[in-house]
Amino acid sequence: MAESTRTEEDGGIARLAVFDYDGTIIDGQSGSLFSRYLLARHLISPRTTGRLLWWGCRYKLHLPYRQDEARELIFRDLGSHDLEDARRIMRSFHDEVLAPRYRKDAVAEVRRRNEEGCVTLLISATFHEIACVAADDLGVDGFVATRMQLDANGHFTGRVDGEVVAGEGKCRAVSRWADEHLGKGAWTIAYAYGDHFTDEPLLAQAEHGFAVCPGKTLKSLAKRRDWPILDWR
Repeated sequence: MAESTRTEEDGGIARLAVFDYDGTIIDGQSGSLFSRYLLARHLISPRTTGRLLWWGCRYKLHLPYRQDEARELIFRDLGSHDLEDARRIMRSFHDEVLAPRYRKDAVAEVRRRNEEGCVTLLISATFHEIACVAADDLGVDGFVATRMQLDANGHFTGRVDGEVVAGEGKCRAVSRWADEHLGKGAWTIAYAYGDHFTDEPLLAQAEHGFAVCPGKTLKSLAKRRDWPILDWR
């Protein structure tokens, strides 16, 4: 995918349309779906699966959890594969599991913002390799997602490279991408779309924030902030 540096012809400010992935573009959470996919193919251990289920319970119940933990568990097991093999697994996962879950309204909204001249950006806590395939399919101008660390032999170490692109981290990731590709002071977030209460900081930065099929917490926040609630089910 070619990354865009387009701005308005008159030299004005580039307008970004920023889309969350899990629960916004797709129906479901790519992390939990990926765990099931790997387990069904005996690519992660039952012990790892049990620990992932416990992490998911804490996430859903808003109990204390560490963002890096679930990703570390998955990629410790994937570390037995070289990079190209791991990428092949993730591409197959996207095509077999995620592609059928794309929401038609979401795909149409990306296209509409592109046609308006917005710079479209996919921002996600999902893994970089999965987001890369998704970005190509969607036709967005760029993407930022969570990177996992590689060792000198090209195997995943099980550690996050940098930070998980979630919550406030999404705002920082958008700023870094936009400053690099569009120039500091040369952009603004015109539209932002998210489904989870942790997307609140990103939606708050946009001129127009949209809550997509939101959970109870984000739905309440959206009503207080007058953010439109989109039913893309």
